[in-house]
Amino acid sequence: MSGSAIVARKLCKRFGAVRAACGVQLDVAPSQFLALLGASGCGKTTVLRMLAGFVHPDDGEIVIGGRTVFNATVCIPPEQRRVGMVFQEYALFPHMTVGANIAYGIARGQDVARRVDEMLELVGLQGLGSRRPHELSGGQQQRVALARALAPGPAAILLDEPFSNLDAALRVRVRNDVREILRHAGVTAVLVTHDQEEALSMADQVAVMIDGRVVQAGAPHDVYRAPVSRDVATFIGDANFLSGQACGRKIHCEIGELISEQAHFGRVEVMFRPEELVLSTYGDINATVEDFQFFGHDQLVQLALPSGARLRGRLLGAPGAYHRGQQVGVRVNGPVMIYPVGP
Repeated sequence: MSGSAIVARKLCKRFGAVRAACGVQLDVAPSQFLALLGASGCGKTTVLRMLAGFVHPDDGEIVIGGRTVFNATVCIPPEQRRVGMVFQEYALFPHMTVGANIAYGIARGQDVARRVDEMLELVGLQGLGSRRPHELSGGQQQRVALARALAPGPAAILLDEPFSNLDAALRVRVRNDVREILRHAGVTAVLVTHDQEEALSMADQVAVMIDGRVVQAGAPHDVYRAPVSRDVATFIGDANFLSGQACGRKIHCEIGELISEQAHFGRVEVMFRPEELVLSTYGDINATVEDFQFFGHDQLVQLALPSGARLRGRLLGAPGAYHRGQQVGVRVNGPVMIYPVGP
């Protein structure tokens, strides 16, 4: 625990009959960016608010910057936790200038003007300190909110769905900017989001929450490539599933023999991603093209197997190689994940 910037141990919280958090465990290294990912109502914002001190856990322990801020006998108030918070709606003071907003949390005795200038430079808003929030774009307001959170020199930054108010094109640009700002500042950050693409593209580590529990945590590519359950697989990206029979690492299913990274014997559910599905116009014919969607950089092809099972294949390049009703061969490139079924 001594080498961690944020530790949550067995955090629990109920609101009446609703279990918002149940035994939540988190361990965030210094300067690491963790995305707490989950669907609406899974408890992720409650966990963030417990870290910040806005919500008191029913049980558990929180350590920030090597200091215990909550346990059975300790409850440090939010303003003493050295945690910066970036809210979904930014929460900027409309009657204050950008500079005054950034200066708001800076402790007395510091060179406030110098610190504000440093923050404006860090977030790329030099020369805009005298403007009011309403004179800025949504992306610029987001940067001001981040600068205000960073200005006091916190031990960690907590971000609660900070990009949800931005349109799609601006959202991608701003989240890339925020990631670079936080990386340059060297600060530990925890982001709460329901957006899988956002979590996978921004974070060093992803913790997936379902029904108040962290069910899997790890590097983004590990969580995406090797989800621990069907629920995690379906929540993080597209996933294909087929029934199969496992004999060690060999899996027999409708599209042939596949290889799994796990050894098992018996009935299984096979999972592989659409981009791992390879289509061909030669060899065994075992699927029919039902439909396709073109996205510019790739296309999603909908397929039907003789059994009626549906698959999705994600292919690079322009459309035209396949048409509706066409018979195609399918295979999986690489090992698959399996989930045992029944006894």
